[in-house]
Amino acid sequence: MCDHLTINKGYGVHKLRLKFPGDESLLFRDCHFQYEKGEKILFLGPSGCGKSTLLQVLAGLIPHAVDVPMKAEQVVVPESTAMVFQDPDSQFCMTHVDEEIAFVLENLQIPREEMPAQIKKFLSAVGLHLEDVQTSIHKLSGGMKQRLAIASAMALQPEVLFLDEPTALLDSEGTNQVWETIRQLPEDQTLLIVEHKIEQMLDVVDRIVLFRPDGTILADGKKEEVLANYQEQLREYGIWYPGIWEDRLIDCSEVPITNQADSPLLALRDFQVLHSGNVKLHVSHADLYKGEWIAVMGKNGAGKSTMLQGIRQLLKTKGTLLYQGSPIKRGDLQEIGFVFQNPELQFVASTVKDEVAYSVRQALKNPSEEEIDQVVRERLERFALWEHHHKHPYQLSVGQKRRLSVCATIHERHQILLLDEPTFGLDAQNTFSLLDWLEQFSQSGTTIVMVTHSEEIADHYADRVWWIEEGRLQKVSSNGVDGKELADGGNRERDVASSSKS
Repeated sequence: MCDHLTINKGYGVHKLRLKFPGDESLLFRDCHFQYEKGEKILFLGPSGCGKSTLLQVLAGLIPHAVDVPMKAEQVVVPESTAMVFQDPDSQFCMTHVDEEIAFVLENLQIPREEMPAQIKKFLSAVGLHLEDVQTSIHKLSGGMKQRLAIASAMALQPEVLFLDEPTALLDSEGTNQVWETIRQLPEDQTLLIVEHKIEQMLDVVDRIVLFRPDGTILADGKKEEVLANYQEQLREYGIWYPGIWEDRLIDCSEVPITNQADSPLLALRDFQVLHSGNVKLHVSHADLYKGEWIAVMGKNGAGKSTMLQGIRQLLKTKGTLLYQGSPIKRGDLQEIGFVFQNPELQFVASTVKDEVAYSVRQALKNPSEEEIDQVVRERLERFALWEHHHKHPYQLSVGQKRRLSVCATIHERHQILLLDEPTFGLDAQNTFSLLDWLEQFSQSGTTIVMVTHSEEIADHYADRVWWIEEGRLQKVSSNGVDGKELADGGNRERDVASSSKS
């Protein structure tokens, strides 16, 4: 970058310095970045390097809407902007789907009689098909909420559209729909994008800005040149790049095979999960065995998260749920760990260190403070969070919150781990670190049930895949995403599946 130049055309920042309260060092040191109308740019870098923060500065949210101390010799912000955040719940203004988009249209002075057609158009553009557009937003799944957030942003018809990991919570079909919609935007639409799942959207952008872990810009240029010339740094910093799963050769030959002859650790029989008195998920017959790794897959809104919440008894249920052969009791739930899709739902402490320490105290018998400190530091260092141990959990980036929610929740006493999309928002390094850690638990006999949209995780790590479709658990005949078999009404003698990992 030419740091000595001011912004002589377009938009951007010159000599940006920014520091979050409580941090010892600056996030940006005289950062210079500029862009022009019509450019489509991807910010690429490891989790926590400041990509999302810079996006908020460029959109004018920092420091005007988000009070973060910053200095810059020059900041040029577009007159009309729209931003899609990583967490859709943080940006809704209204309580119902149609009202959310209508709120935008009203600000654009669209005539009321034209609104129904406009609302339908923008919902359809992101693949959000609802029987009733007056559906309450809180009833939507995480992925459906993200589609609504994107639809609302598009309705603004902004000069510059800022996208902060817009597909992090979407299934493969939803991800493709979003990027196909983005491709259909006017050619002169300016896009600034932060994204980890880049293989499905590289054709959307023409320029890549590559960040180091400390927030400095390593490279800025045409996407082909950056990806070709900085392969070593992409691998070193643990950044997602095309072909990374092929480069990561996973040898699972020594993984112990689950003994399907054993009695199931958890058994579900005519199991129903209720929400507001209605059946949201039905499982006719399913068994979980000790040490298994189950990948739970399906479209957004199919009922994946609902099933996990029902097993953990966070929602009302009907039918039979047996744990080690007996009806599950409140005391049994202490042996079932749960990681929410939204990390903030489970934070209980005021610092990152205390958040993990709380879990460690629950797991160890009469631990000394020295033991607690040692385990806490080991966990935080594993997930590259130790340098943030003094911060409040809410001060972390979305990816950092995700890592904290996992390492603060899981402990060795758990016999079953229920994880709701634990890898969303993570860079490659932290994704693989998390998966390897979970693999250690699996090999030691812990049963893992993970909601995921990643076909690679299902292929490389899962013993079996459970498909959820329209509120029903379907069966599979093998691990991975291929070989899917729909159950005929779910009435099977047993949920038989292959038990070896690829």
